[in-house]
Amino acid sequence: MKVFSIIALLHGVDRPGLVAKVSGWIFAHGGNILHADQHRDPEENVFFQRVEWSQPGEAMDVRGIATSFETMARHELGMDCRTTISPEQLRVGMLVSRIPHCLQDLTFRFRRGEMSGELICVLSNHPDLRQFCESMHLPFHHFEVKPDCKAEAEEAQISILKSQKIDLIILARYMQVLSARFVADAGVPIINIHHSFLPAFAGGRPYHQAFARGVKIIGATAHYVTAALDEGPIIAQDVVRISHRHTVEDLIRKGRDLEQTVFAQAVRWHLEHRVLVYKNKTVVFD
Repeated sequence: MKVFSIIALLHGVDRPGLVAKVSGWIFAHGGNILHADQHRDPEENVFFQRVEWSQPGEAMDVRGIATSFETMARHELGMDCRTTISPEQLRVGMLVSRIPHCLQDLTFRFRRGEMSGELICVLSNHPDLRQFCESMHLPFHHFEVKPDCKAEAEEAQISILKSQKIDLIILARYMQVLSARFVADAGVPIINIHHSFLPAFAGGRPYHQAFARGVKIIGATAHYVTAALDEGPIIAQDVVRISHRHTVEDLIRKGRDLEQTVFAQAVRWHLEHRVLVYKNKTVVFD
C-alpha cells in the first residue's frame, strides 16, 4: 500500500481540546503525525496550527481523507482549514522586467530541486531576459506594457497564467504596479520582493539615495500582494549592516544578495504550506 503525506493549515477561535481533537481524528483515520506546530494569539484569542501526517492508501482515497479533515475542522472545530497531499505540487508563474538576479536565482533553485513546486513560465514587459529563459527551456512570454494599453496587457497575462493553471505568481523584480483588477482576477496568491527602504527612499535609484543619506543597514522584504501598494502581509525580511567604507556599488550588491535569499525563503515557505495569513499579518511555521 502506498503512503502519502497530508499537510493541513488551520486557524480559528481558540478553545480547549483543539490539539487533542485534531490528533485523535488523524489517529482514528489511520494517520501518523510527522510534524505538528501551533501558535496562539492571546490578544485575538486565535489558534493557528500546521500539522503534517503520513496517510496510507491510494491517491484518490488520501485526497478524500484530506477533504474529510477540512470538513471536520470547519464544522466541528469552527476552523478555517486547507489541506494538500504529497503528490500535489503548486505550479508557479513568474513576472519579471529587466533585472535578472531574482529570476536567475529562483530558476536554478527550482532546477536543483530546492523548491517543492514547479516553475512553469515567465512573463515579462521587456524582451531582455528571453535568452536566459530559453537557455533554461523555460517558456517566456513578452507583453509590452504601456499606460494606454496596460489593461489589455494585464488581461493577456492573466489569460496565460490561467491557461497554465498557475497556483502562485511571483514578482521577481517586476517593475510595474499591478492593478487591483489584476490582483483580483488572478485568483491566486502573489508574492513580491523589494528593498526595505520603502517608504523612506521610494522611486528610482533607492541605493543611491540610501548612500547619500548614510544608512547603516539595508534590507529586503517579501510580502503577499494586495490592492494596496506594498502593504500586503509580510512573509520574510532580513537586513545587513552597512559601514562608511561601503560604496554605492557595495550597497547594490549586498541588496541584491539579500533580495535573493529573502525572496527564495518566502517562496519556499509558501510552497511548503508553512504560511497562514490572518488579517494583514502572517504566521510562518518555519
